[in-house]
Amino acid sequence: MESGDSNIIIHVISVLFNMSWQIFWPLAFGLILSSFIRHLLPVDTVVKHLGKTDAKSLTFTTILGMVSSSCSYAAASLSHTLLAKKATLANAMAFLVSSTNLIVEMFIVLVALMGWTFLWGEVIGGLILIATVGFLFSRFYPKDVEQELRQHIESAEPAKHAHSDCGMDMSSMKHETSDCGMDMSSMKHETSDCGMDMSNMKSETSDCGMDMSNMKHDHSMHHHMDIPAQEETGLMSKITKSAGFFQMDLAMIGKEILIGVVVSSILIALVPQEGWKALFISNDVGLPTWLHSLLDVIIGIFVAMIAYVCSVGNLILAAALWHGGISFGGVIGFILADVLTIPMIGVYKKYYGKRPTKWMVGLLFLSILFTGLCVDAIFNGFGWVSTDQTVRTLNQSGFGMNMTTVMNLIFIPLSIWYYRLGKKANAGMGMSM
Repeated sequence: MESGDSNIIIHVISVLFNMSWQIFWPLAFGLILSSFIRHLLPVDTVVKHLGKTDAKSLTFTTILGMVSSSCSYAAASLSHTLLAKKATLANAMAFLVSSTNLIVEMFIVLVALMGWTFLWGEVIGGLILIATVGFLFSRFYPKDVEQELRQHIESAEPAKHAHSDCGMDMSSMKHETSDCGMDMSSMKHETSDCGMDMSNMKSETSDCGMDMSNMKHDHSMHHHMDIPAQEETGLMSKITKSAGFFQMDLAMIGKEILIGVVVSSILIALVPQEGWKALFISNDVGLPTWLHSLLDVIIGIFVAMIAYVCSVGNLILAAALWHGGISFGGVIGFILADVLTIPMIGVYKKYYGKRPTKWMVGLLFLSILFTGLCVDAIFNGFGWVSTDQTVRTLNQSGFGMNMTTVMNLIFIPLSIWYYRLGKKANAGMGMSM
């Protein structure tokens, strides 16, 4: 191997290490905090409030999205679930946007990498995007296309009134034995637990996918994050249940975040700033300000569609784009476009069909474009836009006794312990991730 190639590899590894070191503690802290919030507010308990689109429902779905997810693919699955539960399309799309762009761990990493100005840009942009999505999808999404979308969803739903399924309405089933994939022949006049109160059962308790043969007393089991009957009570019980969410999140998105950091680090290490600047329209061209901003936001969205890996890992590339010369609105448009990536569009097609997906992607694109322009106008108009000097250095040194080192020394062992606690709790429930 030539010396030049060796130096490039060493440089990429160095950037990767430093990037990982910079984002570890804010990411771990955000996910841990999010897991506690998710434990206190389960999704299924609030779905019934999303059957109509108004200011109250959009506010509610925004809060729900903020505490429900940290991964675009998980958010797409949850928004699909909301639609299957008869939530309006506008509310489901608002949830999708909120759960990918207004999440705690993303805020923390954004501040750590790019500073507070970008945090407020993301918050204001996210709220504008949610309002815009609510308006466009409730007013301009064709009714016949929405009917096709719902028919596509229903065609994939299991038949009702058959054997029970976790998360289905079982109110019509009385004194019957429901099979969740288990042999229930020994149970008489009892109902299996798929997230229901089973306090009236006087013998064995059944739960989907779990071996309950050793349980001979009354236990209320919940499909979400309740753990098996243990001696734990109070604070430790809450920590254990929340840790289960943390472990499930990492099992679901850990690989995506890792790939995102690797891809972004390689791009930052190998692509010089002049290369990033070549993507954007130079200020010397003399275009009107609004047109220059419009082109930058469009370019930011298309770069996100191609280069996106995950919401959090994508922030590193957003920082690189900002240093490369993209406008403030272009950065915000790039970050918000995590719902329009090529893999996500493929997920939408599977969930909703081709024609509904085309309309969905079109309205989301217009919503993000409008939001990017609004944010750019607001922040430039008030003089709030950061200069290059106020943004964190992309490739900070990972060495030295500084704030990052202290926080990582705390959160590395804490997150390992918390992950193992959650894995043990989920394994006790028969949930292998």
